[in-house]
Amino acid sequence: MVKIYFCGSIRGGRQLAVTYANFIKMLQEHGRVLTEHLGDDEQIQRKDRILPDREIHDRDLQWIVESDVVVAEVTVPSLGVGYEIGRAIEMGKPVLCLFYAGSAQPLSAMIAGSDAVEMCNYRDMEELKDIFEQFISRNAPRRIS
Repeated sequence: MVKIYFCGSIRGGRQLAVTYANFIKMLQEHGRVLTEHLGDDEQIQRKDRILPDREIHDRDLQWIVESDVVVAEVTVPSLGVGYEIGRAIEMGKPVLCLFYAGSAQPLSAMIAGSDAVEMCNYRDMEELKDIFEQFISRNAPRRIS
């Protein structure tokens, strides 16, 4: 089963929490999402808000190590998401970055200008079904049965 690390803003702003939840549901059709809690504000409040920062860092970094692919929603600027993308690139993980095309906020040049990430501007959820399917099928590890 493909292991997917999904990242999106938590402390930088939760405006897209519902979008994250929808992405996670779509990604779960392709594998196991290690960070499914990102789409659930209640779960974040219960768990991540009480964990020490070091534990969150180490746990999330371990999930990136374990993951086969990384999918990042980058519309809401987040230092943490940028850090996760950088570390995933460093580890040689395939990274798909998603940016809402109707955003008033410009995308960071460090993401938009990187050849190490696959960039996708989207307008609605429907168009992402094929994008997720193609990204994961291109980058999923080939398992021998």
